[in-house]
Parts: sequence; C-alpha cells; structure tokens
Amino acid sequence: MTDFELMKNRAEELRSIIEYHNKKYYENDEPEIEDFEYDRLLHELIAIEEKYPELLTADSPTHRVGGKADGQFTPVEHLVPMESLQDGFSFDDVHAFDSRVKGAVSEPTYVVEPKIDGLSVSLEYENGMLVRASTRGDGKVGEDVTANIRTIRNVPLKINTPLPVLEVRGEVYMPREVFIELTAEQELNGEKPFKNPRNAAAGSLRQKNPQITAKRKLDIFVFNIQRIEGKELNSHKGSLDYLKELGFTTVPFYKKCESIEKAIDEINRIGESRGTLPFDIDGAVIKVDDFSSRELLGSTAKFPKWALAFKYPPEEKETTLLDIEIGVGRTGVLTPTGIFEPTLLAGTTVSRATLHNQDFIDEKGICIGDRVIIRKAGDIIPEVLSVVSHSENAVPYKIPDICPSCGGKVTREKDEAALRCCNPDCPSQLLRNLIHFCSRDAMDIEGMGTAVLEALVNEGLIRTAADIYTLKKEDIASIERMGEKSAQNLLDAAEKSKSNDLSKLIFALGIRHIGQKTASLLSEKFGTMEKVMNATTEEIEAIEGFGRIMAESVTDFFSHEESRELVNRLCELGLNMESQKEIKDTRFEGKTFVLTGTLSKYTRSEATAIIESFGGKASGSVSKKTSYVLAGEDAGSKLKKANDLGVTVISEEMFGEMIK
Repeated sequence: MTDFELMKNRAEELRSIIEYHNKKYYENDEPEIEDFEYDRLLHELIAIEEKYPELLTADSPTHRVGGKADGQFTPVEHLVPMESLQDGFSFDDVHAFDSRVKGAVSEPTYVVEPKIDGLSVSLEYENGMLVRASTRGDGKVGEDVTANIRTIRNVPLKINTPLPVLEVRGEVYMPREVFIELTAEQELNGEKPFKNPRNAAAGSLRQKNPQITAKRKLDIFVFNIQRIEGKELNSHKGSLDYLKELGFTTVPFYKKCESIEKAIDEINRIGESRGTLPFDIDGAVIKVDDFSSRELLGSTAKFPKWALAFKYPPEEKETTLLDIEIGVGRTGVLTPTGIFEPTLLAGTTVSRATLHNQDFIDEKGICIGDRVIIRKAGDIIPEVLSVVSHSENAVPYKIPDICPSCGGKVTREKDEAALRCCNPDCPSQLLRNLIHFCSRDAMDIEGMGTAVLEALVNEGLIRTAADIYTLKKEDIASIERMGEKSAQNLLDAAEKSKSNDLSKLIFALGIRHIGQKTASLLSEKFGTMEKVMNATTEEIEAIEGFGRIMAESVTDFFSHEESRELVNRLCELGLNMESQKEIKDTRFEGKTFVLTGTLSKYTRSEATAIIESFGGKASGSVSKKTSYVLAGEDAGSKLKKANDLGVTVISEEMFGEMIK
C-alpha cells in the first residue's frame, strides 16, 4: 500500500473519530477523552490534509468549530462568526506563530490571557439593555439561552453607557468549589456526576428550566467585543479596559507584551498558577493587540490568524499508594478510594483518588504500597494512570466480600462491574436513600436538600423516610441556619408531597433497576401500593417494558420485612397509596409509540406524558409491535429500524394533529 493510500485511510479514520468525540463533547456533554488527546487527533488530521490537499473534504472537522444547536432552544444566527482558535503545544509553535504575524505586521505587540475552560457565549445589548444571549454552536448558528444567562449574577442586564449596539463574547464557567459541591451531591443522589467543570457548566446552561441553571451558581468572564456602535476602539487591551468600565467582569490578569519572549514568560507564569485558580483553564491565549493589524492578518475558514491558544499538557506525578478505603453508595455499591502520599499536582495537594471498581484494580494490577503515576483528569479530578513498581511481597488488592459499614453480604451480579451490599438497613446507605426520596423526581420535598437531611440524620431525628413526616417545627428550627419560617416551609412541602401520585412514591423507595418510567408502569398496572407489594415476579415481568431482573428486584425489595414496615408506616402517616393517572380518552389504547431524534415542541417526558394521558404507551425500542415512531431531527438507528420493519413513522406535526 502506498504512502498516499495509507494517509487516505488514516484521514478517513481520524475524521470519524473526531466527529464522534465532537458529538460527545459539544452535544452530549459527555467527553470520553481529554482535550489534549483530542487536540492531538485534530492536528494529525490537519498535517495530513496540508501534505495531501486532495484529501481535504468539504465536511472535514478541520473546517468546523464543532457542535450545533440541538433543537431544545431557538436557533440564533451570529452576525459576527464566533471563531475557534488555532492551537499550539510547544514554544516552537509560539515562535512559528510570531513569524507568521511578522510576515504581515512589523513589530507586533501581543496580549496574553488565560484560556477559560467553559462554554462560549454571545451577549447582545441594544441601547444598554441585554436583549439576547446565545451559545457558540457551530460558530455560525447557536442557541438562544437568554433566560438562563440572566440567572448568572455577573452578567449585566444593563450597562452604564447606553451604546446603540454592543455584542460581547464571554466564557460561562463553573467555579471549582461549586463543581466539587455539585458532584458530591450528585454522588449522594446516586446520579452520574459531571466529569469536569466545563461539562457541568454546559449542562447547567442548557437546562430548559432557568431555575435549575440559577441553582448551579455559574459565572462568566467576558473576553472580546464582537460588534460595537457608538465607541471607537483600536486595541484588544483597550477594549478589555473599556468593558471593565461598562461593568463587565473581564478575563482576569490579561497582560500586554512588547515581544514574543515576554509573551512566553507570561504563558509560563499563567501555567505555574493554574492549579491555584478558583476556576479551570485549559491554556493561555496570545493575541495581536492592534485591531488594524488584525485586519491585515485576517482569518482562515476556521480561526483568526492573529491569535493562538497555547495548550498546557496534563501534569503527571509519581507517588505511593498507602492504603485503600471502601465507601458505600446509595444503592449499596462499594467504591474503593486510594489514599496516597500527599503530592502537589496542578497546584493543589492530592492525597485521594477513586479506583472505581475491582475490574479497574485488576486491570492496573494495583497493590497497596505501589509506586503509581497520577494526574488530574480535566485538571481537577485525581486519577491513577499506571503502576510504576510494586513493593516487596506485594499482594494484588481485592475488595472485601463483606460490607465495611454493616458487615452484610456483598454480591456481584452478572454483567456488572460493581460489588454491592445487599442489606437495606445498611447505615451508609441511609443518607443517600433519604436524599433520593426527597429529590424532585421522587417525592419532591422542596428545601429538604443534602445539608438539611445530613443535619437531621446526625442529630438522630431521622432514621427512615417515614420520620420526615413526623418532624416538628422546633426540630428543624434547631438546625444551624434554619429558622422558624424555613422550618415551616419544609413541613408544608412534606405535607404537600403526601398527595403525590403512587408512581412518585414507588420511585422514591429506591428499588434497584426501577426508574421513573418503570415506577409509572407499576402504578398504572396495579393501581394501589398493596397490589404492587403483593404482585408476583411473573405478573410484573408480564408488563411491557419489564424484564426478569427488574421484576425480581421489585419482589425482592418487598420480600424484606423492613420494606413493608416502611410502606405501612408511610400509609399510616397519610401518604397517597393509589394511582391518580388521568386518562383523557382512550384514542391511543393498545398503541405503542417510540420517540427518536430531537423534538422541537416537546421534551421526551412531555411527549410521553401526552401519549400516556390518551391511554397509549411509550417504549424505548422499535419492534414489529410498535404502532408509531415519532421522529424528530437527527433521528438515527430507531428510524432506520422502523423503516425496515414497515412501522408507521410520524412527524411532530402529525403527532400534533393526532392529539387535537
């Protein structure tokens, strides 16, 4: 095979890999590789396309910023493109950038600033008032997130000089302290925590409910003027100084540098301080300061020629694994945490890191006493990369087969990596179970959050979920930062939750494998909690959408006397034990719908609720028994399968006609 053929195959492979990771990063907010690894892939493709221009394709990811509007929000066309930045990984790259600039501009001056790792947004002002905010999207079209942006306190809703037009670009981010609090709460709730602050910020900003965004305590740095009328500006530093005067929080500690050597000194200074910053950065940006010089330099199809993003490599350190601690999660999962010899890494001292599960420990060959290489994933979460050496007489570590919290039996189910404590009364699971019970999707007891529940448990006021409904005002008011009014609000919220539908109570009980959807199916099928408790595995398995393991989880849960006692006590305390599902009419009775793609008029849960209100069912998979496939934009394999099986495919417009 010729070199050209090899490069052609590699280019095709790289495009496929990069597009996959673009989707995971920009659209799903679930990256699978570090930014540094992604950048390396992209630059390998750029090098191939530069060597063999005939291999360049119109849809190559080297010509796109990445990401797109996903249909949740109104599309916004950017009048000034929100370009990406060219990357550099060495000071040779910085000197090469300087040479290119000097090919068009004599004696350029630069501004160096930290590259905030967040979500890029545009803020548009007319006559001094904020009128629209949008995400970057693909650089040309983004999403309208004005309502959510207004919840960020650092965003001025009105600037102190009423310019006719002002559009600025900024980076929405989540401070590290807020991220750590959020992920700790997610873990307590049994939720999958965000991987890093950047993804937490992106997921928070793109919430359909602005109240959720507001609770996430996002922040913003503004770093560029996109459009301006009513003021003449000549330089980047001058524009940042002016933005400060207008009331914006600009990107911190930007510095003007008269030479490339001084710019490199500033890049090094920022790199040395990045671990001590209260927010994440993934590099430093060097920009030509003078605006007229920028016009001479221009832009490529993807990025401006007057700027370069210098990317810092992830810092790795060697340390000793001193011990392994085992924690117990809400669902009984045992999670091993490595305890290390304290090591300064990316600006902070690291002494702990998750070891995930037994498979991870076996794969790395981890033993207590090992010398290991650690780094911070996304510059914040410590992780073990590899084992350097074993100590003398090292023994491969095995997670104990008894629960460290209660001494109960530990099991590992087929096709699961996790070991799990089977004791429903395990004290380590109590707080996590209570948090789940009170959460919005379960009993939705507003105000009964992690801190309040933890205090009530520590004071011995709550031992089961039923104890929530026997609390007295003075009990709650005695907790730090809680007064009588807050206490009464919590009691009112608890009282209100008693009238919830049976499906929410079933979900709140935290039965393994039973989510909101399957809890609703149980509620609809059996109608009362008593019938659910007494149902056989075979009766539950017969419900469409249930499998054997799920059915056995339900019957196993209610086979424990403690579970039945809890339900009986909740019943005595006045909680609703019957299904309240309202069927408007039965036009969809016997019909099964499958939703696929991005819906523009409804969320998945809204569409599902509508279908069920007319007596129909929503399923997650397409089969010959499927009645309709409701297809939105970017529908994938489910749409193809529907066409292959001859299942009727309907659009949102057709669905709208059906439910009139």
